[in-house]
Amino acid sequence: MYEKGTTLSEAARKEQEAKYEETLNSLKVNEVVIGKVVEFVKNDKTIREVLVDVGYKSLGVVPYTEFRYNQDLKVGDEVEVYVISQEDRSGALVLSHRQARLERAWERINEAQEKDEVILGFIKSRTKGGMIVDVFGVEAFLPGSQIDVRPIRDYDALIDKTMEFKIVKINQEQKNVVVSHKILVEAELEQQKRDIISKLEKGQVLEGTVKNILPFGVFVDLGGVDGLIHITDLSWERVSHPSEVVELDQKINVVILDFDENKTRIALGLKQLTPNPWDNLDPNLKPGDVLKGKVELITDYGAFVEIAPGIEGLIHVSEMSWAQHLRSAQDFLKVGEEVEAVILTLDREERKMSLGMKQLTPDPWADIEERYPVGSRHQAKVRNFTNFGVFVEIEEGVDGLIHLSDLSWTKKVKHPSEVTEIGAMIEVEVLEIDKENRRLSLGHKQTEENPWDAFEDTFTVGSIHEGVITEIIDNKGAVVALPYGIEGFATQKHLVKEDGSKAQVDEKLPFKVLEFNKEKHRIIVSHSRTFEDKQRSERASEGAERKPARRAEETAAQAPVEKATLGDLGALAALRDQLDENN
Repeated sequence: MYEKGTTLSEAARKEQEAKYEETLNSLKVNEVVIGKVVEFVKNDKTIREVLVDVGYKSLGVVPYTEFRYNQDLKVGDEVEVYVISQEDRSGALVLSHRQARLERAWERINEAQEKDEVILGFIKSRTKGGMIVDVFGVEAFLPGSQIDVRPIRDYDALIDKTMEFKIVKINQEQKNVVVSHKILVEAELEQQKRDIISKLEKGQVLEGTVKNILPFGVFVDLGGVDGLIHITDLSWERVSHPSEVVELDQKINVVILDFDENKTRIALGLKQLTPNPWDNLDPNLKPGDVLKGKVELITDYGAFVEIAPGIEGLIHVSEMSWAQHLRSAQDFLKVGEEVEAVILTLDREERKMSLGMKQLTPDPWADIEERYPVGSRHQAKVRNFTNFGVFVEIEEGVDGLIHLSDLSWTKKVKHPSEVTEIGAMIEVEVLEIDKENRRLSLGHKQTEENPWDAFEDTFTVGSIHEGVITEIIDNKGAVVALPYGIEGFATQKHLVKEDGSKAQVDEKLPFKVLEFNKEKHRIIVSHSRTFEDKQRSERASEGAERKPARRAEETAAQAPVEKATLGDLGALAALRDQLDENN
């Protein structure tokens, strides 16, 4: 019919179109269908598109980039595609293989979470806080904390690896997936842990892997159960840091030392797998023997010296020098220094040894009486002050105390800093020796002549001297600086001045000596007496002059009354003149 140019009627044409439509698949937008690869469209010998037949009136077009994961794709292969549009502007059917995979992937992901399935994932790359994993074509997030039970030190080593995972979280709105590998490891380890814990026994030797190294010890993985080797149980020798003995991921044998009732805390030992060096210590060693060793550790109270590998002795700071004043071990020794020492005590059962250094030199107190007899004078170094005196050192190991009262003849010393200073040299005289307690009583003022013998003639009772008030002591009185560097004391009532006011600090006034005590080194003075005695003396003089006149008046008053004569009147006039003159 068509060759002859005939045409169909409108009704016939519609009927044929309807029959043709029935032979085609009915496609819906946003659905996933199965199609067949029929052709690869190339441009400059490069495949750009893939034509897919889904049984529709036109072939669908899919970008070839969506099949890059499948390098074996060929004509005739069936693939899933997602219908994006039945017709684009050019009338072509628009499909997406990637979107179809995503749709199927989300269905699979949701199913895997519902059924708690173990799935495979491909680790694509590293991201902040973890890794990106391809799961069914969907990018899922693997947090760093969910990779393994052990800390991950090299994340890059995991890239391009396929591992088993479980889906732990899905955000349907944001299309986010979180997976975990650690959850699978923990489940496996939990079973291993129960098996291991049930068989634990003290003294048992197990193989483990160094999991973590900390300053105080090493955590070892025993195959799902962690145990701790304390730093003191790593080696018989002194260890500054566990990394000196083991390293991460190292396989080591350990012995179980102890564990708690629930066997959740396991104490392990490494050094216990080797002989204790104390068992090989020379049996002939005894107190008094001299040894050589190396200083391994210095503390405030002493130094630990290694005399053989794994065997140490303690030199207490008090055994380093004969000196009695407090010092630290750092003043005598340094770490790594070779030293000689004497064995003081040796306890093989407790595996302890105490050593001494000062015993290698003579004891300076052995002949103290001969070298520092009472009355002898010496130069000493000021070591430290106390509220009651000064500690000085005459030589290494020979210390003595100068009491405050023995620092000066004339001054009442309240603190040693008024006389000397730390580190200064001071002349001393030995006053007393206490050999048993290793103490010397020393004096400084005794190296000078006692001025109080001469002061006795200068500051006699009643003598007046100029003085300066240096200190007011509460309500008791004041300290007065007198000539020749001597001090006196005046009570409150003796500080009253002639105008009635009280004398103040730094005032320079005359003072009268009321008391001089040479034995007690005490002078009592008074300012008030300097003007009170003068006033008293003047009043006494006036009283002596008035006495004759008073006696004459009394005599006249007692005479018998007689008749007056001209002679009597003359005598009375003469007496009145005499009284006036006396007055």
